[in-house]
Amino acid sequence: MKITDVKTVLLTGPCTNDPFLSEARKRRSAAFIEIHTDTELIGLGETYAGYFCPEMVPEIVEFFKPILVGQNIDNINELWNRMYQCGNFWCRVGLGLIVLNGIEAALWDLKGKMYNLPVYELLGGKKHDSLLCYATGGPSNYPKEKLASKIEYYLSLGFKGFKVGAGSLSDEGWYMPYTPNEASEFEAEKLEFIRSEFGKDVIVTMDGHMGNSPGKTWDLPTAKAVMKALEPYDLYFFEEPLHYTDPWAYSELCKSTFIPIAGGECLTGTYEWRVFAEKDSFDIGQPDASFTGGLGEFMKVANLLQSRGKKIATHAWGAGASLMQNIHAGFACENTIILEIPPAYGPLHSEIIGDSFIMKNGSAMPPEKPGLGIELTEETKKRYPFVKGSGEFNSVPGKVLID
Repeated sequence: MKITDVKTVLLTGPCTNDPFLSEARKRRSAAFIEIHTDTELIGLGETYAGYFCPEMVPEIVEFFKPILVGQNIDNINELWNRMYQCGNFWCRVGLGLIVLNGIEAALWDLKGKMYNLPVYELLGGKKHDSLLCYATGGPSNYPKEKLASKIEYYLSLGFKGFKVGAGSLSDEGWYMPYTPNEASEFEAEKLEFIRSEFGKDVIVTMDGHMGNSPGKTWDLPTAKAVMKALEPYDLYFFEEPLHYTDPWAYSELCKSTFIPIAGGECLTGTYEWRVFAEKDSFDIGQPDASFTGGLGEFMKVANLLQSRGKKIATHAWGAGASLMQNIHAGFACENTIILEIPPAYGPLHSEIIGDSFIMKNGSAMPPEKPGLGIELTEETKKRYPFVKGSGEFNSVPGKVLID
C-alpha cells in the first residue's frame, strides 16, 4: 500500500450541543487531514490548530506532502522524523509541529485500518480496561442557580465528574478576579456552594484558563492564595493556574499545595515538555494528542512524566478525530488517570465518531474499531462548509471574537 495524496479538509459547524458551553462559543472550526492510498483505505487525523487558525493548516500540509507521497506506512516514526527534519528550523515546537500532529495521526489511523487493529494496540497495547471521564464544562455559568443546573445536566449524562472554570460567565459578561484576596474568596465561595449542593463524592476539577487567559493572568501569589483557599474542597486537580511562560512558578506552586496542579495543553514537542517535567511543574500533565506533536510525541511525554512519578489527564477540545486520538493515546499510557470529554458534543464530533466512543458508569471503554474508529463522509463535508475567520482567538482592539 502506497500513499497517493495528502489532503486538508476545513469545516465549520456548531461548537457544541451543550446549552451551557454554547453561552461561551456558538461555532467551531476544525482541520482534518486525509491520507489517500492506492487502496480503498483512507487515513484520517485532526490537528487542534484547526480550532484556532484553520486557514494556516493547508499550506503546512502541502509543505510536508511530498515527503509522504509514494511512501508506505511501515515505519511511521521514520516518516515523522523526515517531516520534522525538513521543517526543523521552524517546527521544533509550535504551529508546524501541531499540524504535523494531524498528519501523523492520520498515518496511525491508516495503519490501524490496514492491520484491523485499534490504534492503541499499535502504540504499545491497552493499559486500562476502562478510564474515568469528566465533563469539560468551560466557564462557570452564573448565577449559582445556573451553575447548579449545569452540573446537574452533566451528571444526568452519566458523568461522575466535571470541570468548571475560574471566574464566571453571566448575562453581564465575563468576570475574572485577579487579586489574591478577591480570587481566593470568589473561588472558595464557588466550591463551598458546589460541595454543599452535590456532596463530597462527585469529582470536581477546576480550570484557571491562565495558559490562554483573555485578559490578565494570575501571578504566583494569587495562585497560591487560591490553592490555599480551595484545599478544604477535595479538588481532583486545578488546571492552568499560571501562564506557561513561567515553569519556575508552576514548580513553586506545586510545592506549596496538596491540590494536584495540572497543565500542558499548550505545550508542543518533547523538548518543551521536558523543561516543565524536569522542574516538576505539574503533578498531572495534560498532553493533547492533536496538538503535542503526534501520538508518538504524546507517548514520549507520558513516559517522561511517568519517570518523574507524575500522572496524565488528556486534554481534548478539538473535534471528533481529536477526541478519539486522545482516547486511544490515553488507553496506551500506564499513567493516564482520567479523560477529558466534551459533554453533549456537536456534529463535528458525533458525525466523525459515530458509535466509537462508549461511556459506561462514568468511564470510557476501550475503542474496538480499527484505526481511530472515525470517518469523515462527503455528506458531512457538504453539510458544514468552512467559514473563513471561524477560528477562536483572544479579542484585542482591532480584532474581536463575536461568536
